[in-house]
Amino acid sequence: MTDIEKRLKYTFKNINYLEEALTHSSYVNGKHNSNERLEFLGDSVLSVVVAKYLFLLLDVPEGRLTKIRAKLVCEDTLYTFAKRIGLGEAIKLGRGEENTGGRERKSILADAFEAVIAAIYLDGGLESAEKFIMRFMPPAETVASDKLIIGDYKTSLQEVIQQNPEEHIEYAIVGEQGAAHRRTFIANVLLNGQVIGRGQGLSKKEAEQAAAKEALSLMGYETN
Repeated sequence: MTDIEKRLKYTFKNINYLEEALTHSSYVNGKHNSNERLEFLGDSVLSVVVAKYLFLLLDVPEGRLTKIRAKLVCEDTLYTFAKRIGLGEAIKLGRGEENTGGRERKSILADAFEAVIAAIYLDGGLESAEKFIMRFMPPAETVASDKLIIGDYKTSLQEVIQQNPEEHIEYAIVGEQGAAHRRTFIANVLLNGQVIGRGQGLSKKEAEQAAAKEALSLMGYETN
């Protein structure tokens, strides 16, 4: 079993599926296929599994189910899942992507996560793919609560704050560190001038999202 298989907690019968799932289009040459087709399939498998989970878990209207599913399968959420298993370390990238921080890029990691789902599905069937996906689903009591926030933390924080019209939030980049090609930004989010969260990321937007996520967590919301 390879190191990445250990992190996936799945052993492939046909390792070629995994190799393709971890191959970004920037790496492709005559000997390799990129993971784009697998990403397409994985997106559908993920949607079915999450829809089934929510349907059996929650007795709520279709609109509510759709909204929760959207949170669980969006790019921000999949990026978080991919980071949890160190998927970025295993992705094959072209030199240009490697040198510009592609191993941490949200879209690349989220797409690779969907491709891995497809690889497991093709190798071991829907049951194996579902078992893998369910490792990342929030606990039932969290999903059922109104405190679940996944994905676009800035928008969610804004929605929470807007419940009190007199409140005002703003973001400030307060630091930068690292080499030019792998710069890390540090952001604060302020409520009426007071810092309520801090975060960092490889872009200013990512740092602001991290700051908003911390603020929501400190306010008692479940973030993933």
